[in-house]
Amino acid sequence: KSEVERLIQHFDTLVAESGSSFAAVGLGRCTFRGALHKAFGMMDDMILDRVFDTFDRDNDSCISVVEWVEGLSVFLRGTLEERIKYCFEVYDLNGDGYISREEMFQMLKNSFLEEPSEDPDEGIKDLVDIALKKMDYDHDGKLSFTDFEKAVRDEILLLEAFGPCLPDIK
Repeated sequence: KSEVERLIQHFDTLVAESGSSFAAVGLGRCTFRGALHKAFGMMDDMILDRVFDTFDRDNDSCISVVEWVEGLSVFLRGTLEERIKYCFEVYDLNGDGYISREEMFQMLKNSFLEEPSEDPDEGIKDLVDIALKKMDYDHDGKLSFTDFEKAVRDEILLLEAFGPCLPDIK
């Protein structure tokens, strides 16, 4: 109860400080992203946007206090099952129920620094191929939730295979 109360207090503080047009109903994207960056050091714009979209259950472009508490509950204290579902939703960029080769490429491309002497796209394509070989159990060229869940249960490090979308231990 005390943790939920603190989350609500922090939410109210963020809303009050934001001064945005969303303040009457909750947190807008910029305020939310700033809060995650400040609290958890998350910096990847694509991942931050996907985390926002995952928290924003009613798709109104605003995080309500309920969405905030429920989202942070999974984000900070979720069970493995909840975290698997959350990470899959973050990585499924178009919401079609699959993580496609193209979606993997986009997420991995954002996480690499480009070396001028190399073609980074080739290295990323190789990583996508490796991920598919390791995780695509039904060999259809994309990851279903079932593929992703089985891969993560076999190797927990694959939970954040396509980018950091959960806070670290500290």
